[in-house]
Amino acid sequence: MRALRLLLLFSSVALQWDRASCQKSVYIQLIPPPGNARSSHGPTEVTPSRKGDECDVVMNVSASQRCEYVKNTPDCASDEGFIKYPFVTFCLFTPSLLPLAITIYVIWLLFLFLVLGLIASDFFCPNLSAIASTLRLTHNVAGVTFLALGNGAPDVFSAMAAFSHPQTAGLAIGALFGAGIFVTTVVAGSVALVKPFTVASRPFLRDVIFYMAAVFWTFTVLYKGHISLGESVGYLGMYIAYVFTVILSSYIYNRQKHQLTESPQSSDREQGGILSSDLTYRETVSIQAHDDGEYEPLLPYTQSTTQIFLNAINPVDLRTWRRWHWSAKILKVIKVPVEVLLLLTVPVVDTDKEDHNWKRPLNCLHIITAPLVCVLTFQSGNYGLYLIKGEVPVWVLTICIGVFLSGIVFFTTTNEQPPRYHFLYSLLGFVVSALWISTAASEIVSVLHLLGIVLSLSNTVLGLTLLAWGNSIGDCFADITIARQGYPRMAISACFGGIIFNMLFGVGLGCLLQFIRNNSVVMLEPEGLLCWVLSGALGLSLVLSFILVPLQCFHLSRAYGIFLLCFYVVFLIVALLTEFRIIQF
Repeated sequence: MRALRLLLLFSSVALQWDRASCQKSVYIQLIPPPGNARSSHGPTEVTPSRKGDECDVVMNVSASQRCEYVKNTPDCASDEGFIKYPFVTFCLFTPSLLPLAITIYVIWLLFLFLVLGLIASDFFCPNLSAIASTLRLTHNVAGVTFLALGNGAPDVFSAMAAFSHPQTAGLAIGALFGAGIFVTTVVAGSVALVKPFTVASRPFLRDVIFYMAAVFWTFTVLYKGHISLGESVGYLGMYIAYVFTVILSSYIYNRQKHQLTESPQSSDREQGGILSSDLTYRETVSIQAHDDGEYEPLLPYTQSTTQIFLNAINPVDLRTWRRWHWSAKILKVIKVPVEVLLLLTVPVVDTDKEDHNWKRPLNCLHIITAPLVCVLTFQSGNYGLYLIKGEVPVWVLTICIGVFLSGIVFFTTTNEQPPRYHFLYSLLGFVVSALWISTAASEIVSVLHLLGIVLSLSNTVLGLTLLAWGNSIGDCFADITIARQGYPRMAISACFGGIIFNMLFGVGLGCLLQFIRNNSVVMLEPEGLLCWVLSGALGLSLVLSFILVPLQCFHLSRAYGIFLLCFYVVFLIVALLTEFRIIQF
């Protein structure tokens, strides 16, 4: 169904190819600090051609000259992805094959979203959980920090990748605001339809208030047209204040519970922190998965080093393969090559297992492959290909150091007992999986940017639709599943916790990195009505929830769920009509 929706979207705008170049709704300008200004009246503003992206006008050029235009335009080669999509589209595909190229990009986009979710769920989150266990963090602290980072990694890294270039900044704003509307209406409404329930009042009000503050702050920044260094840091400071509030409220509630001698089970359900309930759910699912797939031998059996390695890189459990549905088997076959690559490069520490997932031959190989992935994925491998003193590439030196350290680990450890420093592998796995996520996110942003150019769609509408849906659809299904299993409060807590983290870290960290890279003032210039429609719709949905939910005594009924779904449909229709300039003010 997801693929069908995407194909329908692109087919509906296929007739717009010959329109004038799209207008970006949000773009970034980097303005030198006032100290470097030539005039005493302030910084000199340099207005980029074609609203910050000269590559937009490629569709206005004759088909025979598009390839030459792409080669001679720096904006067409400014994406950080490994594939230069404008060159591939206009130089390797003939104009008659442009629909084929768009179809290939849609399929590639779906595959990238699949890879993004796979890395986050199977490699990034387990290592974050291991780090939290090593640091002995409580569920509340782990839920609003490490688990929030694990759940929001696709959104945050996508926002950071989008903020890295002026021509794709609208993707970040559209995705963060679009995901917020999608989660607070579609996901929350679906949870209410599946399982009507009474939401915990204090956590709900706390989360809505913090999210409203984050949205209003972002709206103010867009209205001013620029964001300062202090405001970027302030976004991160607001999230720290949110974490402190969660911990403090949990402490106060647990103390009251202890005084009233209430059951600890009700405490966990009503006040487990914004994402600690989701953490508990994930732990339960993880334990059940281990129990279901675990087959203990009747007699002691010792595997050889080769068998341990082959079993460790095999992502398919043949003993459970027969029970899978045919659709699950097809999906698994698609993911197998990526899973094997990730297993070979990303170490995973699993604290739920007795040996913490210690695989001696594979973990020794990780010491070589993991740093190699880091140098080859960071900045699209530019640093990895750098020649030291003009002779030795960085990647060769990385392999040599890795082989030396791997040999030490291999000859000083055994297959049965993990070493004391095994927890360090979780840090290594966290870094490598984060870089893999960043690489996939950069490719997604580059593909969406190209689609916006070809289909004459603004980055904002692509962000609030494709990017927001792709990053949020997994959480949508997960939260609905939680609600069906009888834990709707867990689902509604996960809804708001993730988008608060995504908004504050996505904007704050994304803009902060621009200050570090360029030492310049970051200008956020909304140029279209769609950006204001998007922010206004998100603010209105939060205000309605803040008013209507207490009026219903915090009971979310099926009627309220239908209202939220209708609200999102109306918003989406208005947004698309605004994008195609049918609605103008």
